[in-house]
Amino acid sequence: MDMRPVSASGGHCDALDKALGDFRARAPHTVDRWGELLAAVLTGGGRLLAAGNGGSAAQAQHLTAELVGRYRDDRPPFSAIALHADTSSTTAIANDYGVDEVFARQVRAHGRDDDILMLLSTSGASANLLAAAEAAREAGLHVWALTGPAPNPLAAAADEVLAVEAPSTATVQELHLVAVHMVCEAFDAALERGWGAKGRRRAGAAAAPDRTGVPARGAGGGPHALQAGLIRRTPDDLPHGGRRHE
Repeated sequence: MDMRPVSASGGHCDALDKALGDFRARAPHTVDRWGELLAAVLTGGGRLLAAGNGGSAAQAQHLTAELVGRYRDDRPPFSAIALHADTSSTTAIANDYGVDEVFARQVRAHGRDDDILMLLSTSGASANLLAAAEAAREAGLHVWALTGPAPNPLAAAADEVLAVEAPSTATVQELHLVAVHMVCEAFDAALERGWGAKGRRRAGAAAAPDRTGVPARGAGGGPHALQAGLIRRTPDDLPHGGRRHE
């Protein structure tokens, strides 16, 4: 029997492994549903807004980058904004209205009915995220939250929540990254299955164009609906040999 003490790094891995088992049992159903709704909204011309503080801000920006760029296979870009990334807006809002308004005011500016707001918080208690959730609900957005252990205020304020049951902030953040990648995979899978605007499968024929020549939103999909299927390419067909830039 190995009697050597568990190192600090080993203990970190043990905590992650323990939390992963519970997360793996609960997360897929929620994530699959999110992927399908996200595909319906974004192919219909909608938008994802995402926000977090500190490390959670980095996770939020990771998610939006995967949607504007790509996750695995090449596909059209979709509209996704990390609200903390506009430093001029966030600092101006913080200076004029207070830190609690830095995301809420941007939600009111950029969010539209039926868009999606994703909020990430290890504590689930950040005042600026709670204010953003309230602003989003008032504007008709869907509010999703990735949090630490529930119950917490953000989980209560969101329409849907995926809570990581782990005592360590680091472990929660690591599983939030797993969740981000799972959402991206579910989104791409929904596109590949042919999900179009508002959750309808693409009918195969383009919607009748309006006077601008662009298919009308809500009539078979927005501008992305016509090309929502994943474009299968080999790594050699992609820039830089298919390498992703993190």
